[in-house]
Amino acid sequence: MPPRWPRKPDRQDSAYRRLDDRMNFAVHVAIFAVINSGLWFFRILGETSELGAPGGLPWTPWITAGWGAVLVAHAIFIFAIAKYEDSVSTANTVSGTGFQPKSDKKTTKTKR
Repeated sequence: MPPRWPRKPDRQDSAYRRLDDRMNFAVHVAIFAVINSGLWFFRILGETSELGAPGGLPWTPWITAGWGAVLVAHAIFIFAIAKYEDSVSTANTVSGTGFQPKSDKKTTKTKR
């Protein structure tokens, strides 16, 4: 079940921005793992050359190294560099489940 946010999502809210950035990083790690495991699977599955080098995609190590470097840079930015300070006051935030029923007060018009 996806995480629930207790108030209206707003990119100006520092707590929401922190959660959103970390969720994006988690998706980045998952895509990295899936794509690279597939690349290495097909590289190992490929035929070996006369010299004993694995066949398949010869540029797989370069893709993994480059993407891994970008992933490390993303992690450093998210966990060490990014500052999540309140840029907008969140005084009107209410903690709770995020569901707030509308008022049951019905406006009645009085006849004069």
